[in-house]
Amino acid sequence: MADHTIATPASSTARPARGTLWQRFFHSTELDTRLLGMVFALLVIWIGFHILSGGLFLTSRNLWNLSVQAASVSVMATGMVLVIVTRNIDLSVGSILGFVGMIMAITQTKYLPGLLGFDHPLTWMLTLVVGLALGTAIGAFQGMIIAFLGVPSFIVTLGGLLVWRGAAWMVTSGATVAPMDTTFRLMGGGADGSIGATASWVVGIIACAFIVLSILHSRRQRKRFGFPLKPMWAEYFIGIVGCGVVLASVQVLNSYYMPVNLARRYAEANGIAWPEGGLNIPLGIANPVLIALGIAVVMAFIANRTRFGRYVFAIGGNPEAAVLAGIKTRWVTVRIFALMGALCAVAAAISTARLNAATNAQGTLDELYTIAAAVIGGTSLAGGMGTIAGAVLGAVVMQSLNSGMVLLGMDAPLQSIVIGMVLVLAVWLDTVYRARAR
Repeated sequence: MADHTIATPASSTARPARGTLWQRFFHSTELDTRLLGMVFALLVIWIGFHILSGGLFLTSRNLWNLSVQAASVSVMATGMVLVIVTRNIDLSVGSILGFVGMIMAITQTKYLPGLLGFDHPLTWMLTLVVGLALGTAIGAFQGMIIAFLGVPSFIVTLGGLLVWRGAAWMVTSGATVAPMDTTFRLMGGGADGSIGATASWVVGIIACAFIVLSILHSRRQRKRFGFPLKPMWAEYFIGIVGCGVVLASVQVLNSYYMPVNLARRYAEANGIAWPEGGLNIPLGIANPVLIALGIAVVMAFIANRTRFGRYVFAIGGNPEAAVLAGIKTRWVTVRIFALMGALCAVAAAISTARLNAATNAQGTLDELYTIAAAVIGGTSLAGGMGTIAGAVLGAVVMQSLNSGMVLLGMDAPLQSIVIGMVLVLAVWLDTVYRARAR
């Protein structure tokens, strides 16, 4: 007699959680424990450096600078997640950043002034278009070698690391190119490259609205398909904590005021009388931070909500099964590396604008920081696993280590030793996590 199983519809109510208090908490909220562990590690790093630096680390000035400095690596780390998820690697991102940054600098200092004049409104846009086109072409070229010629990504991008770094030097024979277009420089941050206090609060409120709408949409989708719902207290908890972090971050960034000399210049330019106690002009969120956050949102959408993103994780989980399922894995690989090249171009624009110059050493070791940010953020080198939010947080961790060691006056070789040890530790933790998850 055959056995029959009666299918029952999924419950639209929350499942009762069992276990300890913490296990029930994580079960109800569905929080990523790895991401929470990294947040805890970041807080430990911040508090440790704050104590060791005599109270200099957790200041609005240092945290504002930290956010700006982490922007370019954060942008590239979001693309590195997709690269590593498919069991590839890209060692050339720092060199691509340096080469594309040099080309963008030459474009706006040598070629466009002769066509449009200096500080033309179109200069920064045309420069960015040239950089994006070049970065995408380089990434696609490397991706085609990997996908269609069968050369391992490690070898192709290692060659790219050497080729594009040498190309950046050959373009100007090692000379530094400066200064940049006035509008282009706004992408790098600084006193003029920030949106101010009022606009920062508007951005914060929009972000909070986005968090609330995401929670409501997720709950509506679960109810629609009959999936178990989170307890209401868990939804409120996530919403309140998420909005609290956003608004607290805005408050910290608004607490950093424009330096006195720049504030005085601003007052003179706008006909503002200089008071006896000076002017406190909040800088707010810097433009590169807004760019990095915007790219993170777009990349998270691509990774989690598009067919391309599903293909990426399918290839990383089981390449053979992905081929049998009809996924054009070669073209997906080309598109991933083309996207990585485009993100390197965005990072090059941020870096060049922040420095107000393009140098031959620009982007050196950024490949290490980018890979480390992705891995520390939970992207598995074995493929098939990774999050965009984790990569952004990993970039903040890496920059926090750099910033803290600089405040402590540590030598550059010792900084490299610490970063290398952190990377090895992150890979070891990933190995342990995967072994326990089996």
